[in-house]
Amino acid sequence: MASEKVLEYLQENRQLHLDQLCDFLRIASISSQTEHAADVQAAGRFVADELRDLGLAVETFDLGGHPLVYAQSEIRPDRKTLLFYGHYDVQPVDPLELWNHPPFEPVIENGVLYARGSSDDKGQLYAHFKAVEAYVRTGQDLPVNVKFIIEGEEECGGHSIYRFTEENPDKLACDTVVISDTTLYNETTPGICYSLKGLCFMEIRVNGPAMDLHSGSYGGTVRNPGNAVAAIVASLTDGDGRCLVPGFYDSVLELDQEERDGFAALGYTDEILRGETGAPGPWGEKGFTTLERMWARPTCDVNGLVSGYGGEGAKTIIPAKATAKVSMRLVPNQDPDAIAAAFREFVLAHAPAGVNVEVENLHNAAPVLVPRDSDMVKAGMAALEQGFGAKPVFIREGGSIPIVGTFQDCLKAPVLLLGYGLATDNIHSPNEKFHLENFRRGARTSAILLSEASR
Repeated sequence: MASEKVLEYLQENRQLHLDQLCDFLRIASISSQTEHAADVQAAGRFVADELRDLGLAVETFDLGGHPLVYAQSEIRPDRKTLLFYGHYDVQPVDPLELWNHPPFEPVIENGVLYARGSSDDKGQLYAHFKAVEAYVRTGQDLPVNVKFIIEGEEECGGHSIYRFTEENPDKLACDTVVISDTTLYNETTPGICYSLKGLCFMEIRVNGPAMDLHSGSYGGTVRNPGNAVAAIVASLTDGDGRCLVPGFYDSVLELDQEERDGFAALGYTDEILRGETGAPGPWGEKGFTTLERMWARPTCDVNGLVSGYGGEGAKTIIPAKATAKVSMRLVPNQDPDAIAAAFREFVLAHAPAGVNVEVENLHNAAPVLVPRDSDMVKAGMAALEQGFGAKPVFIREGGSIPIVGTFQDCLKAPVLLLGYGLATDNIHSPNEKFHLENFRRGARTSAILLSEASR
């Protein structure tokens, strides 16, 4: 347990820490849009200044993309070392008209903080900063060595963090990597995430005539790329969403009975799903519960379709081209590169005559599975229970954090996925939010973790 002085400091400085977080959130650090490059740089400086103000040794690294910020306390050989990872970049805000408030002007309503990046990942990351601050400002000795590696390219698929980790394993050497970019199970139940899905992201480009054609003059004489891409996409899955790419399920690691029983005990219902998504009801691969499909079954989904005219009113054309963006979320033991190759072969085999089809693999991430019985997971469970006042549960996550696999491979250190957000925080969507109590309890949990991890 962290000292009373540390926990009292966090309690007494709640408003100050919230004001500082809001300053962080006002920086429009959208890494995927070049017009926000200066904002991304500003967010990196904010992080560096914050950590430097805590007395940490801070370095920034420019590897051709947005800067990496590295910081460390004094490294004492007789103490364990925790490496905290996070990102200061955020998703684009489109569609802007669906936001209730400007996305970079933080607003608090009914104990909820609304702003882009509030949950993913500035708010969760900032809880760790405040935990370390509580020790420093109260003159308490840090129970462990701490290191931070904070990137600005997580939301745009940049490669700086991967290169840096591969080239600097000694600098990042640690006993455990701590990542807070996941979620609690629900509003009243904290959780330790022990598995993340991987990702295989593909783009299908279909080209037909040299230009858009009049659909009356040329309809029925040339293949319509919009129709063609629709046919290709329709061939990818059956009526229950099961992927039809050959070999897709060959390496899937099935759930054991303990996991299935644990999922069932969480009591996730169809009504909860409707409330979270606004969808009419559940749907998906037969033979599995909703949570099993969400957390432990691979999927194949269209993320975007573009073809022809989408403006107001009618425009009667045969479009010259069409594009589909497709992501496959993968589970432990699936190989993203093998899946990408099989996908490409399948799409080209199902491409109709009369159009030219190209398939490109845009981004891959390996799935992650973390042992549930490690000492650091036990420390995380203890910290969560004390910080949130409720017994935590084990959960999986349908999303991906690509750097986790690289940390495991290069640093040979376990990863603790300690999330403080909620699945309903609207990350990557309009009106992203972060509950203030989760921010405050997260900072408390992080402070307790520093003590629990030292044992």
